[in-house]
Amino acid sequence: MLMIPTDNSQTIAQLKVAADSAARAIPPVWPLASSVAVNPWLGQSGLTLAETAALMARVSGTPVTMPRAWYREQIASGAITEAALAAALAASRHAGKPASLAALHAAIARDTPPARAVPTVADLAAKASGIDWPGVIAERFGAWAGGYFDKGQALWAAPRGKGAYAAWQAVATHDLTPEIAGLTGFGAFVADAPERAAEALADAVSGLQLPPAALETYFHSLLVTLGGWAHVARYELWQAELAGRSDETITDFLTIRLLWEQALLDRYSAQIGHAWLAAMAEHELPVEPDEDMIVDAILQEAAERAGQAALANTLGAPVAGFEREPAVLQAAFCIDVRSEVFRRALESLDRRIQTLGFAGFFGLTASHKRFASDVAEHRLPVLLNAGLTSRTGGEGATHARHTARAARAWGRFKLAAVSSFAFVEAAGPIYIGKLIKDALGLKANPAPRDPKPFADPAPDAATRIGMAASILGAMSLTTDFAPLVLLIGHGANVVNNPHASGLHCGACGGYSGEVNARLLAGLLNDPLVRAGLLDRGIVIPAATLFVPALHDTTTDTVTLYSKDQPSEAHREAIAQAQGWLAAAAVLTRSERALRLPRAAGDASVIKRSRDWSETRAEWALAGCKAFIAAPRARTAGRSLEGRAFLHDYVWQQDKGFGVLELIMTAPVVVASWISLQYYGSSVAPALFGGGNKLLHNVVGGIGVIEGNGGPLRAGLPWQSVHDGHKLMHEPLRLSVCIEAPREAMTAVLEKHANVRVLFENKWLHLFAIDDAGQLAWRYAGDLKWERVTDTARAQAPAEMAF
Repeated sequence: MLMIPTDNSQTIAQLKVAADSAARAIPPVWPLASSVAVNPWLGQSGLTLAETAALMARVSGTPVTMPRAWYREQIASGAITEAALAAALAASRHAGKPASLAALHAAIARDTPPARAVPTVADLAAKASGIDWPGVIAERFGAWAGGYFDKGQALWAAPRGKGAYAAWQAVATHDLTPEIAGLTGFGAFVADAPERAAEALADAVSGLQLPPAALETYFHSLLVTLGGWAHVARYELWQAELAGRSDETITDFLTIRLLWEQALLDRYSAQIGHAWLAAMAEHELPVEPDEDMIVDAILQEAAERAGQAALANTLGAPVAGFEREPAVLQAAFCIDVRSEVFRRALESLDRRIQTLGFAGFFGLTASHKRFASDVAEHRLPVLLNAGLTSRTGGEGATHARHTARAARAWGRFKLAAVSSFAFVEAAGPIYIGKLIKDALGLKANPAPRDPKPFADPAPDAATRIGMAASILGAMSLTTDFAPLVLLIGHGANVVNNPHASGLHCGACGGYSGEVNARLLAGLLNDPLVRAGLLDRGIVIPAATLFVPALHDTTTDTVTLYSKDQPSEAHREAIAQAQGWLAAAAVLTRSERALRLPRAAGDASVIKRSRDWSETRAEWALAGCKAFIAAPRARTAGRSLEGRAFLHDYVWQQDKGFGVLELIMTAPVVVASWISLQYYGSSVAPALFGGGNKLLHNVVGGIGVIEGNGGPLRAGLPWQSVHDGHKLMHEPLRLSVCIEAPREAMTAVLEKHANVRVLFENKWLHLFAIDDAGQLAWRYAGDLKWERVTDTARAQAPAEMAF
């Protein structure tokens, strides 16, 4: 029992530490308008996979690896080789691992029992009473949270200004649903609770008789029961801390959930008292993996080692007939895996075409206001703060604002509580034409065509020159400029998809990348900037023109914004580039069609973007499994199947290895979030998946629920990782391959503990590529490296491509 000492402030401080720890175990989720991939185990980066399995089993009853039968199938098919199993077993650092390969095979033959979460009071009360108390809590909490977090979807917005706990207390005091369900006096119980959340939390802990050692994992388990709403609250904390502030929303949520527990224990203590004592005792135990969890982690690493061996063989295989000539066209794409297919197709058309890979925000951390809008869109990685403000000007902004306001007013009139009924009767027939057009996919969905954006306020000349030099250096593009250089951001073109922003550029904060590309093109075309770059040793020929563009990853069309910098001298070069881009699009769509359900060729791929019934318009980043930072020559001419992030990097040009540090601490981390979100949505869809698209309803403009209530679903919808018959994302943790001296990479890891821990606990794998383009060294942990031998490359299955 937790004894409350006289110094209550000390107790509250201790509880706040435990609550904060539990809060940070929850991953954040971004709103639908700017959703980005998030590592669902962000709070567990300090644990190994097996240790995380033990924790998640306790707090949620969900796995962190695939079922044992899946690995048996992989072994039987030859996808996981005996050599990969032996290497993974040897690499495991857990004392409880099988003693031999034979013992590992014996363990593989056994099925593992499903993980069982330690029950909450609500679980125990449901078992004792037959009333679905976890469901009641999820429904009532979700109904309140949807209004509290509403981003403008609701016509009648909930009052704001109070903290989450106070806002909930004001509503729950008058909510009769719990009492109707059987929790008599719940409204009065909430009304009598302390007004301050910290005191209410302390009272609940005392009432539940929670021992100190049980607090952290019990608190964690309660936040897990809130589903995506806890993730939204964690996002509020993330954003606050990024801005140098704090936020109490997630600890308020924990307090609310504790009050439900306390009320239910008071109601059912006679029936569940002993079971509750047993549950608390389980929470007091150290979190340690059992043998099955260790075996599953070994099997997961074996699958990854087999994939890494296949990658090593692909990179090491000779490529004939891919000699390059001086470039007449250079095209810089985002490192997104979808660009790999397009880049390969484009380069195949002419030896004078060179492509590059760079993070899609193009080094500009822009907070942008679109044409006739006052909404600041943070088009930058969510790890960073905005360093530049920009907007789109142009004539007609006032008229556009009035038109937008009228459209919003009309939309609200259509949906209002009274007018909606009359509207359907009176105006319904008018929409028949629109419904038919939308149903047949006849409505065009053009690329963004805002006027040219510009920085506001504009940085001074020295700052602009420094920005240009830094970005070109990070792109490894400081010499040999082609006459035409395309800066190609990317976005998606879909309809009827609440998760559309998740298909856009993650490096641009869930927005399309044309704004950043246009800002950078304007910067690099500036004669003053080019003159200043001469002092930095960067000579951009006067004949070189930078043209921004947008790659639509759904249709593979590329829109050029050539009017931003009209040049009659480049008219023919631009026309030639457009022809190449159109031809590459056909090749790319044809390759993508092989993986898309019901796709009959490149033309059918285009139609998917306009089909409002299509749940799989594109596969986005499903299948991603490698990040390669090296000269393009290491990957050119080799099919990486749209599964690798490709970042151009020439370490010999990187004095002081500042670019290497930037790559390892920003793009690599963002790519790991993407990889692990797809991994989590595949292995634990019940907890970290977005559910079934066919059942989705948007709530508050924040996220989706399945049906008409319940917990918010964070993560990727099932249709984003599964084609209806099999997983389309192979759940493997990302392999990071960098061509750079090992000593330089080690120095980066020593400097950045938050990055190092990802590699130490194998949330990421790190490899060094040698001067011959081979995967030569594997990071073994503790700042040590081990050579990748021919035996290790033999871990790849004979028939397995990358």
